[in-house]
Amino acid sequence: MKALLWVAILAPALASPLCLALARRGRMPAALVAVGSGVIALGASVVALLHGPVAAGADATVGTMPPLDAGLRIPLRLDGSGPVLVVLGAVTLVSLCVQLYATSYLRTDDRYPVFAGTVGLFTAAMILVVTSSDLILTLVGWEVMGWCSYLLIGHWSRKESARRASQKAFLVTRFADIGFVLGVVLLATGARSTAYGDVLSHWGAPGVNGTLRAAAVILLILGVLGKSAQIPFQDWLPDAMEGPTPASALIHAATMVAAGTFVLARLSPLLGESTAARAVLGISVSSTMILSGVLAFGQSDIKRLLAYSTVSQVAIMLSPLAAAGVAGSGPASFHLYAHAFFKALLFLGIGWLGLVGGGTAATALRGTARKSALVQVSFGFGLLALAGLPFVVGGLSKEHVVGVAFDAAREGDWVAIVVLVALLVTVVLTAAYSTRAWLVVMAPDSGRHGPENEQVVALEPATTGDDHHAPPSGVDPAVAVTLVLLLIGTVFGGLVLLTKLLDVNGAIDWALTGVTVVLIIIGALAAWLLSSGWSVDPAVRLVGPRMPLFDRGLGVDGLYLAVVAVPVLALAKLVRTVDDHVVDATALTGARSIDWLGRRGDDIHRPERPATGLVWVLAAAVLIGALGVLTWH
Repeated sequence: MKALLWVAILAPALASPLCLALARRGRMPAALVAVGSGVIALGASVVALLHGPVAAGADATVGTMPPLDAGLRIPLRLDGSGPVLVVLGAVTLVSLCVQLYATSYLRTDDRYPVFAGTVGLFTAAMILVVTSSDLILTLVGWEVMGWCSYLLIGHWSRKESARRASQKAFLVTRFADIGFVLGVVLLATGARSTAYGDVLSHWGAPGVNGTLRAAAVILLILGVLGKSAQIPFQDWLPDAMEGPTPASALIHAATMVAAGTFVLARLSPLLGESTAARAVLGISVSSTMILSGVLAFGQSDIKRLLAYSTVSQVAIMLSPLAAAGVAGSGPASFHLYAHAFFKALLFLGIGWLGLVGGGTAATALRGTARKSALVQVSFGFGLLALAGLPFVVGGLSKEHVVGVAFDAAREGDWVAIVVLVALLVTVVLTAAYSTRAWLVVMAPDSGRHGPENEQVVALEPATTGDDHHAPPSGVDPAVAVTLVLLLIGTVFGGLVLLTKLLDVNGAIDWALTGVTVVLIIIGALAAWLLSSGWSVDPAVRLVGPRMPLFDRGLGVDGLYLAVVAVPVLALAKLVRTVDDHVVDATALTGARSIDWLGRRGDDIHRPERPATGLVWVLAAAVLIGALGVLTWH
């Protein structure tokens, strides 16, 4: 087990510099290394799954690194428990699919080896976060993911919009990471250890300082909210669509935005002990899943619709942890696993459709799915899983999330009640925007005719960077293999429940499932009625001229500027003014005063000119000589 986990981490990590070293040798060597490392990592995770998990908790440690020569012990403890292996399998499969897909999608990109190397490092960092049994290792993987996301989002750095999006993502997530680092420091300082088992034992013991524990967990939550694009940090993720579609699939599906869910699931016993921490998390994810669901429906770009759906789905992942603490860790991990399959499938599918339509705007994508039966089936099942229809993997995981929230709400917990209401509202919204996406890509007429569509053309923003390829004549073999693998995971991924590797706390409540199915039908039917039988984009009819406002995330960027940027810049200007006119002026006045006094003293004691001095010397000599003569006589 120890060797297998290290292979899964080191294969993509070592492939990263190798891809960069091979960059000048063309695309093929880098592609072989990238895809080969993905195959090795996936193979190691599959063998680890077949080998079977070790006991959860502190006993799950399968490896540690000895002290360095300097005497500094670097803990490299890895966890081989059931949930870790399940999520590891999903991460390595999605990462392999992204690498394989990118060989076709970026076939004309002169910086493909750089992209492949960055994906490899990003994958290794996510695997490190998943398998780590130590806070230090988690923090290392966490920070590397943040850096790699900056590089992937800004991969097309020749575009100003891509540079801006990458900088925005980096700044927002780095700001939130301050809380994560401080939370790690508090937990480790109190436990005098960074191992998860020691931290949980210390902070879960009776008599521990509950206020300090709550503060540490809330700080961690702030870091998670930033990486997961939850309120108040939600606006960076839709802008990340400026990166290539394979990067979007990786970031949105199985890696960075979902990483916080797994970290909090590992620390869920501490979360369950603090109502304040659960309240912070519950209020944020409840408001996020509803707001992002509304914004998703009104996007003029389908790729950004999927981006907002990711924000909403990550909120759903986090919601069982807020509602039920430790009891929600299994459903949270299960939805993370499920989301990796269907969201990667949707993003990679939209990438191919964007090539066919010449962009990912809704007007460009009308009817594009009709050009490929494989894309129709894969994109359709991806949307079914996104909407949460039972029996596909997304529906099964969603039902367990709603079920654990319902159980906690029945006990009268107010946080669970808020979360449950938000989940049920989100079911309707998700079904509505999933149906809208299907109606757009399956519209019988791909042309832009009619007054409604003309309105969209006027409102249509610039495409998200996926319009630089020639339209494909058919589905590339690499793309086809990728879609088939993810389609299998989306349809049959729920069978993992039969392995008992994930503890999802009981069977599905079929009565509750009936309620959610009715809500799904309501949302889908509303979108269908708004479409008037395929002829109109439902969002155009409902949102109309307000669509640009939805595209801007209801102006949250302006709010960031007003609440954060303007006050910070004003404070910086004030500090500079005080520094220039008070601090520096005081020192300068003192220096000038000393200089003036020195000059005046110099003037008073200024030496005579050399000629005048010589005259006085001669006069003195003559006088002394005269006095000598007189005295002699």
